[in-house]
Amino acid sequence: MLQEESDLSLIIAQIVQKLKGSSLYAQLERQAWASLQRPEIKLESLKEDIKEFFKTSGWEKKLQNAVYCELSVFPLPHHPAAPPEHLKEPLVYMRKAQGSWEKRILKSLNSMCTELSIPLARKRPVGEQKELLSKWNEMGTDEPDLSLFRPVYAPKDFLEVLVNLRNPNYENGDSPSFRTHLGLIQVPLKVKDIPELKELFIELGLTTGQLGIDDSTQVPPELFENEHVRIGQKVLAEQDSAAAQQYVRQGSPTALRAELWALILNISSQPEDILYYEQLKTNVIQHDLLVDSLIYKDVKLTASNDDYYFVFEDYLYQVLLCFSRDTSVLGHFAYNSASPPKSYIRGKLGLEEYAVFYPPNVAPLCFLYHEPSKLYQIFREIYVRFFFRLHSISSHPSGIVSLCLLFETLLQTYLPQLFYHLREIGAQPLRISFKWMVRAFSGYLATDQLLLLWDRILGYNSLEILAVLAAAVFAFRAVNLMEVTSLAAAEAVLADLSTLKVMPLLQIFLFATVT
Repeated sequence: MLQEESDLSLIIAQIVQKLKGSSLYAQLERQAWASLQRPEIKLESLKEDIKEFFKTSGWEKKLQNAVYCELSVFPLPHHPAAPPEHLKEPLVYMRKAQGSWEKRILKSLNSMCTELSIPLARKRPVGEQKELLSKWNEMGTDEPDLSLFRPVYAPKDFLEVLVNLRNPNYENGDSPSFRTHLGLIQVPLKVKDIPELKELFIELGLTTGQLGIDDSTQVPPELFENEHVRIGQKVLAEQDSAAAQQYVRQGSPTALRAELWALILNISSQPEDILYYEQLKTNVIQHDLLVDSLIYKDVKLTASNDDYYFVFEDYLYQVLLCFSRDTSVLGHFAYNSASPPKSYIRGKLGLEEYAVFYPPNVAPLCFLYHEPSKLYQIFREIYVRFFFRLHSISSHPSGIVSLCLLFETLLQTYLPQLFYHLREIGAQPLRISFKWMVRAFSGYLATDQLLLLWDRILGYNSLEILAVLAAAVFAFRAVNLMEVTSLAAAEAVLADLSTLKVMPLLQIFLFATVT
């Protein structure tokens, strides 16, 4: 009991410290001083009166949302004397593996600089700055020669690193249960089984109304949707982040999604946010980084050739180029097993490595947000809250290592014949599904289905649903997969996911076919 109180006190102190550095704290302070001029504020009951003023004026709700947002990303309680690296990642071998991976990426970057005789960063000449500024909204029309630039790594390279992870305290998996795991991931992490996943994703149950389900027998779809929209409008009117997060577990109506996600992530377009975005844009105009070319090449190879996303090419350049300069992102390294890169523009903190990690998940957000500064804020918050875990090595339940292990465990436990068949023909399922999970299915699902999936990521504050969906896709195509005789044939069966309906797949896998 005493330990729990101590942990709570520590969490409160750390959140208070974090909020003191925010613009909200300055706004609250100004409002408190301004309220002293109000006639209803009495000196003898000053504290209570100001509290009441904050409540009636809506500032209390804004403070609650800010605290809730901090709690959503707050690391698990730890001993005050624990070293900082334990907060980032408690397992030493995971930290070492992440460190080695970072060195490999930086070595690849540096060798590219040497081969191409270009610097990691340089100040653009004035003429080049003017030209870039003039075509800021038309960067997709640019066709620079990027043939000499190569991707720093591909998903399969990252997968090979994860496959070779080993806990030195386990000799070939000392645990009996671990010895029976026949997948590629060979580290003893605890992942959820189906009963635990059912409990976690209880709102996805067959008797609960869902957006994205067309043939519910309980309630006519249009009746559920009309009522769901009404409740969503009420949630938005209340401006309650916790209520919004609970609400989107059943899916978000298209018309309300942008506002609901912004509320969950505690994003509001304040003048200072727009100014900050403009400062990042200025930094892009003034300084040229090696990774700018990598961003161009990545967008050209992916989104530019995608039927859904090619129209947003200019937005993608703007957001990713700004993201590579955003030093506020450094704060998330406190709870990320990764470390910030060491190469910076002189006098600037340029996050070169971030673009190298191919943040692939900005494109779907372009359907929701058309104001660049708002789009940027949402992408940055989603990335530092969720998607960075898909690109770094850690033991976190939402980390890519745990997701891979969860996927393999689900398949081996609940679809053993399929798992063994694919394994025997050299088509380990993870070699196919890894690219889906590391990109959060962006670029694989139809956009409406992808956004329904991401509703649940925000709603449950967890990426575990990615592994469940990956397993559900294999279950859905199991009959065809049992007939294949090679990895190439298995990949062909699963090559096109664009026609899949996410919610029925998840519901059937979790609540209908698996016991």
